[in-house]
Amino acid sequence: MGKGLAKRVLTFLILISLVAVAMNLLSTVEAQNKKKPRRDVPLVKGLSWSFYQKACPKVESIIRKELKKVFKRDIGLAAAILRIHFHDCFVQGCEASVLLDGSASGPGEQSSIPNLTLRQAALVLINNLRALVHKQCGQVVSCSDILALAARDSVVLSGGPDYAVPLGRRDSLAFASQNTTLNNLPPPFAKADQLIADFANRNLDITDLVALSGGHTIGIAHCPSFTDRLYPNQDPTMNKSFANNLKRTCPTANSSNTQVNDIRSPDVFDNKYYVDLMNRQGLFTSDQDLFTDKRTRGIVESFAIDQKLFFDNFVVGMIKMGQMSVLTGSQGEIRANCSARNTERIMSVLEEGILEEALSMI
Repeated sequence: MGKGLAKRVLTFLILISLVAVAMNLLSTVEAQNKKKPRRDVPLVKGLSWSFYQKACPKVESIIRKELKKVFKRDIGLAAAILRIHFHDCFVQGCEASVLLDGSASGPGEQSSIPNLTLRQAALVLINNLRALVHKQCGQVVSCSDILALAARDSVVLSGGPDYAVPLGRRDSLAFASQNTTLNNLPPPFAKADQLIADFANRNLDITDLVALSGGHTIGIAHCPSFTDRLYPNQDPTMNKSFANNLKRTCPTANSSNTQVNDIRSPDVFDNKYYVDLMNRQGLFTSDQDLFTDKRTRGIVESFAIDQKLFFDNFVVGMIKMGQMSVLTGSQGEIRANCSARNTERIMSVLEEGILEEALSMI
């Protein structure tokens, strides 16, 4: 009996040791995988790399876990969310105004022509993420921060780079007019001259322009956004075989059909978009002209050759763009529903508490 007991004790101790080793390895892997903030990108006052560390420490894991499930059913929503983030930031700044429904004061930003093709399922998904986060933490995380995190995770879960997102944005109290929306979103027919100027006005340089355009490595486009390059005459900068294939997809200029942005790997976030451009297979004028224009051509070529270089510059561009004209501190509000302003404008006691706590950590 004594020998049997000793054997069981020894076995138990060995199992405990193995568990300890496994836990240590797991913690080491987690530490290695932890996203490090980009210290080479300045932060706007009011944003922080650890804004919800105490108020909602699981906000990022809640969002990513849900998106993993959703994207298994429909990976196309990844590109849709990324596009919504772009369209939000470029109009009034990254303050979730694009998520607002219209009101008695007029139609919302979603009614403007460039936003008519935003996927409703993606807009619903963002509000669903908000509900999950608020259920866990209370109404302390803004819709604009949830959108920024969801855009990052859309990139990651499609095969792209992971990166830390500065947080602390607040939600706007109003949406932009249709004209303001239209005038601030770069059109698909824009040439490099216009794009460079538009981005410069937002403190984004030429490298940012080319890197952020790489978001078109995933997603789809509607025929009318590029058929001006097919009808009545074919754009000479477009590969002829590619053009003929597009004509089969879009037999008329106003066809309601869609076409993938990147013909090589349409659902994978990689550098193949730049390979497309080098082969004159860019879908939009705003895509292909990045290769045609001498000022941006070298950057396109370098990204086509080196995916790591593209990823690194894309992350920098996303962090810079994600801070454009943000609302922080006591500005704006934290919406209880991403599609509507709060009925009560006065900040809740809970909201004041998280604000004071977060500001003390900056």
